[in-house]
Amino acid sequence: MKISEKHVVTINYTLKDNDDNILDKSDDGSFCYLHGASNIIPGLEGALAGKSSGDEISVSIAPEEGYGIRDEARIQDVPRDAFPPEQAIEPGMQFHAEGPEGQAVMVTVATVGDDTVTVDGNHPLAGVTLNFDVTIADIREASAEELEHGHVHGPHGHHHD
Repeated sequence: MKISEKHVVTINYTLKDNDDNILDKSDDGSFCYLHGASNIIPGLEGALAGKSSGDEISVSIAPEEGYGIRDEARIQDVPRDAFPPEQAIEPGMQFHAEGPEGQAVMVTVATVGDDTVTVDGNHPLAGVTLNFDVTIADIREASAEELEHGHVHGPHGHHHD
């Protein structure tokens, strides 16, 4: 079976940046996605299309096909009093914030000053070339429920809250 839309694909992968630093890894057969449902970055999904179980690929994904280009407009200073006063705020912490259209946005604290906190709404891997080494472990047809929900369900089903 070859990877195409409406297939559940299990992969093992190692993700590195251009300096050969490991950014993420899954080698226990637990990473599954629904092909064609935008569950993974577009560049990787495109690279996996047409591959078969057991295939191994190495692919470099440009930021445009990964987590996007860094957008300096997504970096902003927020008054320190917008955060709970009892909470220590440190660079690297992440918070949910409200985006311009009211959507939930994850922001990362870049710097902390006396009166302001600089937050970055870019994905932490925005602007980074992603280098994947992937082994396709399994491919199967998606269930009707998985197709309806747009994501993979575990072996014992899935319950939405």
